[in-house]
Amino acid sequence: MSASHLGAMPQPSPLDDPESAAFAWGRYRRIMRLMSWISLFTVALVLVYLWVTLPGLPIHFYIATGLGVGASMLLMSTLMGLVFMSNGTGHDESVTDSHDRRG
Repeated sequence: MSASHLGAMPQPSPLDDPESAAFAWGRYRRIMRLMSWISLFTVALVLVYLWVTLPGLPIHFYIATGLGVGASMLLMSTLMGLVFMSNGTGHDESVTDSHDRRG
């Protein structure tokens, strides 16, 4: 095998360091805790709004709406939290592209 087809060695991720990883995951858990409370508050506001503006809806509508709004908000905050963690720790910079022909 020639060395020309071998890419650059990948750089170690900052998340490989236990201290750095513990800090990053702790910050991620705090973000998720905050977003869980915000999601719960938003679901409550949506359900109260529906109850006031559209009286007489079946209970199944409220259940489905609450689960849909809550699950959507939690999924979005989970994914965005992971993006923030990956970028904030420098993990993104440690990834190398083996198809990059510039270097």
